[in-house]
Amino acid sequence: QVQLVESGGGVVQAGNSLRLSCTVSARTLRNHFTGWFRQTAEKEREFVAAIFWGGLSTYYGNSVKGRFTASRDLATGTMFLQMDNLKPDDSGVYFCAAKAAGSGSIYSRTSWPSWGQGTQVTVSS
Repeated sequence: QVQLVESGGGVVQAGNSLRLSCTVSARTLRNHFTGWFRQTAEKEREFVAAIFWGGLSTYYGNSVKGRFTASRDLATGTMFLQMDNLKPDDSGVYFCAAKAAGSGSIYSRTSWPSWGQGTQVTVSS
């Protein structure tokens, strides 16, 4: 059983930065991915970023490459999403999620069985 709690959302102006955190509680994460998805009322939940806890691999959605950076702290079991040069289109509810390696595509939301409650990010123009 994996439990995830997000924090760090808020309201920022376009061009500024924000860092999200996700505290992950699990017996082991060695063979797991944790990731970030975002959702708005107009769009389906879309893949933002993911990181593999058994190594240093990170993955990003096309719209955030070069602006967002995913990282994790093994000691505290925390995942971070550093979001730079934010745009109004980055607004939405950001969810962190967890899945075991080898259980479907990391880019598909249906592959992720464990989710946090979400944190709102609003980027004003």
